[in-house]
Amino acid sequence: MLYPSNSIDKLGFTEVKELIKAHCLSEMGMQMVDKIQVMNNYDQIRKFLYQANEFKNILENDAPLPIHHFFDIKSLANKAKIEGAFLSEEEFYQVQASLTTVFAVIGYFNEREGQYPNLEALFEHLPIEKTILKKIDLIIDQKGKIRPNASRELADLTSGIAKAEQEARKKIDVIFKSATGNGWTADGSLTVRDGRLCIPLLAENKRKLKGFIHDESASGQTVYMEPEEVFTLNNKIRDLEFERRREIVKILMALTDELRPYVPLLLSYHSLLTKLDFVRAKALFAIDIEGNMPEVVNDARLKLTNARHPLLLLNFKKEGKTVVPLNVQIDEGTRIIVVSGPNAGGKSVCMKTVGLLQMMVQAGLLISAAEGSVTGVFKQLFVDIGDDQSIESDLSTYSAHLSKMKNFVEQANGKTLILIDEFGTGTDPQFGGPIAEAVLESLNHKKVRGMVTTHYSNLKIFASHTEGIENASMLFNNVEMKPLYMLEVGKPGSSYAFEIAQKIGLPQNVLNLAKNKVSAGQKKVDTLLVDLEREKKEIFDTKIKLEKQQRQVNVLLAENEKLKSYLEENKKVLIKDAKEQAKNIILNANKLVENTISEIKSSNADKETTRTLRENLNIELQKNTVKPAVTKTVEADEELKPGDWVKLTDSETTGQVIELIKDNVVIAIGDLRTVAKKKRVIKVSKSSVPKEIRKSYSQTNDMANFSPEIDVRGMRTEDALSNIERLFDRALMMGYGNLKIIHGKGDGILRKMIRQYLKKYDQVDRMEDEHADRGGDGITYVYLK
Repeated sequence: MLYPSNSIDKLGFTEVKELIKAHCLSEMGMQMVDKIQVMNNYDQIRKFLYQANEFKNILENDAPLPIHHFFDIKSLANKAKIEGAFLSEEEFYQVQASLTTVFAVIGYFNEREGQYPNLEALFEHLPIEKTILKKIDLIIDQKGKIRPNASRELADLTSGIAKAEQEARKKIDVIFKSATGNGWTADGSLTVRDGRLCIPLLAENKRKLKGFIHDESASGQTVYMEPEEVFTLNNKIRDLEFERRREIVKILMALTDELRPYVPLLLSYHSLLTKLDFVRAKALFAIDIEGNMPEVVNDARLKLTNARHPLLLLNFKKEGKTVVPLNVQIDEGTRIIVVSGPNAGGKSVCMKTVGLLQMMVQAGLLISAAEGSVTGVFKQLFVDIGDDQSIESDLSTYSAHLSKMKNFVEQANGKTLILIDEFGTGTDPQFGGPIAEAVLESLNHKKVRGMVTTHYSNLKIFASHTEGIENASMLFNNVEMKPLYMLEVGKPGSSYAFEIAQKIGLPQNVLNLAKNKVSAGQKKVDTLLVDLEREKKEIFDTKIKLEKQQRQVNVLLAENEKLKSYLEENKKVLIKDAKEQAKNIILNANKLVENTISEIKSSNADKETTRTLRENLNIELQKNTVKPAVTKTVEADEELKPGDWVKLTDSETTGQVIELIKDNVVIAIGDLRTVAKKKRVIKVSKSSVPKEIRKSYSQTNDMANFSPEIDVRGMRTEDALSNIERLFDRALMMGYGNLKIIHGKGDGILRKMIRQYLKKYDQVDRMEDEHADRGGDGITYVYLK
């Protein structure tokens, strides 16, 4: 139940329906959109949502559905149902095209059986009767014209007409040629008058040729004559055409008679096409608003994540702006949210977003909120937005509000969602505030769910100590004096009346006078709220900073574990390889020694030959001798410089020199920094430091030098995407929260390709354009989860 009846207009649901209608291919689909209503049947809602979501999946990820023709075959079926009536060639063509589409669609889903179960349910028990189509195909061709051989009589008549026309043409050509040779004709060629082929004759020569004059020129100098010899033939052609027309009617009547038993099936096919057009339009609108299917529960609760007002989203897209997402939760613990904050801070839009998205879900539409959002099913939706004063009903603005509050209090229950804008306004605040508080208390006792906006302090105080009611505020930058359009649940917000008035330029003396008229208690409350807002902003910024640092720490820990795991895994392999090499060296050495001894014995070698053989042995020995690493302690006169690698003498720890301070050395050991005396360190060569350790230092330096910004203007799409992918990978490794991609505006093709490419990554939370003053849609910000 919706109350009042104009709630769908107040929340913008009527505009949503108009946007969906724009995607319909047929009048029947539009009529179905007009019938969309807010439902409260849980199973029905889920069915419609799944259908829209499956069609959206087809549009985004599958081959196009073969939907080519949508005609109103319902009216044709009703016409065919009447005895004695018959369908025209064009009407049979519409039936033919529609049936072709129906069978193609059914075939499409049969190839993907089980993949789209909710769409398959639309034709689950619908028989495929291709006999109708075959019968029509025998009579009507693909251009919607009757086939010349639809019957033997029609074929004979068509052939007779063709022969008669050919004979008549030959005869008139002969006469025309003769008349032209005699100089009787006017300038020009044969022409058609009253459906007859005529010769243009000069008026003075009209008696020189026998025939029937059908017309004359405006000047009267030319007459258009059908020769007597041709006149009889043309009459014969006309008679044949009449007979042909009668034969066509006879064929169409017979075909209509054959179609008549299938009228109920045609109506079922019409229903399928209408529903497909309807669901397709909903899916296309969902793509426009970046819509998703929420989790639907059969309870009176909701949890919206990154929700955006669909109409605002579409308008901002045209202007190259981005909508600040909304996160809100209403459940048994937090039944009613009291939103306060400055004027033009987004309170009403926030409340309308909640109302419109809930209305869309219960109408079976996908919503502009992140996946994982949860929406319940409310039996009643009560809305009080705007001014409903009525001269006819003798209602003032406040009286109209009170009239609605009366109905709210009497009719609302635990399955009701209420939305009240500027609660309590329209009368003296001294009395309006207490009345609004009493209404709110009554609604809370009834376990009603909802959201209200207000500037009244008594409602904020009431919400702060009442179970089931929660304060919330729209964040405001009180330094730059501009709204942030972000909802923060848990604390009330200030109206910033004096601050906004000062920014607008209200004279200071007027402001001072106004401040003096405010009670000390109220002034103290408002000051506390402003201070609280500032602290909340600082805490929010600090939280973001800590989360970023935590991500960086997690990346470094993961790298450390990876390095440790790599060393452990390769330790055994290295030892095994070393043993194999040692074994090979020993075997080769034995062979060399044996060969050398054999040569000495066999040749009775002299001293020179023996010496040469010994030198060969020494050379082989040197090849397999491991040279000891040259290490040296730092002498007093030897200079160390930043970047040198050193090892601590009392441990095996290796580090890199960062800074020199007198006799002390500042050493970087991984992410740690330590200070040691020069005499406690040994300088080592860079090559003696394991590659893994050098790599970790290199990654640390990379992190310090990393920039989350890239300019791809002028690049080809492939190069741009390749560079962006590398930047994206490094940003994920280093825990960065967002990237800035400068791609320029141009035709928008590069921007579109980049966004489509990044959408495939689960790590991407959302993408937004830069502010219009700083580049607009020429720059994309990518926010990572």
